[in-house]
Amino acid sequence: MSVTDEAAEEHHEPDWYEMRLKGHLDARWADWFDGLSLTHADDGTTILCGPVLDQTALYGLLRKVRDLGLPLVSVIQVHPQQADVLDDKS
Repeated sequence: MSVTDEAAEEHHEPDWYEMRLKGHLDARWADWFDGLSLTHADDGTTILCGPVLDQTALYGLLRKVRDLGLPLVSVIQVHPQQADVLDDKS
């Protein structure tokens, strides 16, 4: 790995994800989900959205969803500006 590659890895911005769960989670769960925003959608789902450092962190969040026993509706990678628009529509 070159010095340029190492510098790029050090300044890597986290990817943003939106996870949609069936049911409404209480706001107190936001801390458990590493500070992701938690929004209740009109369709009866909860949207967790925010930056996720890497794939390991993403899998950790998915394990937490599994542990809650709520059905996972979708997981998509979004651009941070898209996440703001999605939150405004809910």
